Amino acid sequence: MPHADNDGVSIHYEVGGDGAVESDAPVVLLADAGYGPWQWGWQYSALAGPFEVVIPSTRGTGDSDTPDPDAADSYSIETMAADLEAVLADYGARKAHLVGAGMGGMVALRYALDFSRARTLTLLGTSPGGPRATPVADGLRERLRADPDDAGSLRRSLEPVASAELLETEDLVERIAAWRRDEDASETVQLAHFDAMAEFDASDSLYEITIPALVCHGADDRVIPAEDGRLLADGLPKGEFEAFPGERLFYVERSKAVNDSLVGFLTDRTEE
Repeated sequence: MPHADNDGVSIHYEVGGDGAVESDAPVVLLADAGYGPWQWGWQYSALAGPFEVVIPSTRGTGDSDTPDPDAADSYSIETMAADLEAVLADYGARKAHLVGAGMGGMVALRYALDFSRARTLTLLGTSPGGPRATPVADGLRERLRADPDDAGSLRRSLEPVASAELLETEDLVERIAAWRRDEDASETVQLAHFDAMAEFDASDSLYEITIPALVCHGADDRVIPAEDGRLLADGLPKGEFEAFPGERLFYVERSKAVNDSLVGFLTDRTEE
């Protein structure tokens, strides 16, 4: 299993796919706050045919190291962008298509500002941060937090991000809970991820990100409202906005439509 090192912190990543479209620019999947690589189970198969796919485990999740959350900047968005640079350097990618959900989208934005390998951005349920963005309410943060060892806690934490239809699909909920139990961050690290999201602000720097960007959002997202996604797309010089029916996990519940848009966007940009 490959690992990259960022200042003594080991970041695990997985690699798959054929890379038939563009072998020197993999698609990199960056997870939302607290989530392990399981999150991308609905996108992987669609991407792994045409592209090479790299899936890092965010620090504090999966098989990556878990630094002390009390250490300065141990879970900042800037630090996690540096983790991504370490992964891409270790993998040997000249360029990369970055796909990030929530916090992962913020990491992708920061990476595009701080480093040079990003070729495109696809941002799912992501906010630009800053004074015009909608902060995640404290009560909602508590509802999102989950004990990975408690199946009931894992299920309850899905309620703010998933539709009633998904929550009523017992087999799927049980499988998600099992994946989260194996890969998700501890409650302490989840809070550190939420803090990183709250502190993130790229609103005054979006004009500097001139690569193509697709911003996708669930129309009924209760964590980061769709209005924040539109704000993000409007601030990016080459930003496009697309709304999908559903809540925060719209890319799970509407995976076919999301995957069609994602693969079409990436394929078009590799042919330019």
